[in-house]
Amino acid sequence: MGLLNFAKGIGKKLFNNEAEASDKIASYIEEDNPGINNLQVTVEDGVASISGEAESAEALEKTVLMAGNVRGVSEVRSDDITAPAATEKVEYYEIVSGDTLSAVAKKFYGKSSAYMRIFEANREVIKDPDKIYVGQKIRIPLD
Repeated sequence: MGLLNFAKGIGKKLFNNEAEASDKIASYIEEDNPGINNLQVTVEDGVASISGEAESAEALEKTVLMAGNVRGVSEVRSDDITAPAATEKVEYYEIVSGDTLSAVAKKFYGKSSAYMRIFEANREVIKDPDKIYVGQKIRIPLD
């Protein structure tokens, strides 16, 4: 997966200074662990580097999104996570002003009623389908 960029000034506020960022982000990911074993997180200059073993490509993708959608993180490096090859095609989407999950579903699937598919694919990233924010990155399964 490599490197994914994020908007540094938005997202879930987990830490007050970068010295506590690594532990706070690791704890946050482990709360709703999408399937990562031996998770390690280090944050330096807004770049979160994560390592561990992912049970699936989906677990890796969700872990990267969870770390990246944290205020103060501008990039996530995931080169040190081992994961099985992806079995489904996924596109990443950044929420823009005026978006709802229904509107995003209409754009990708042709019907707004498919918004629950997007919500379920991002359950660790989106806690409530009615609460998304501009700049948030999510995964869109395409298969």
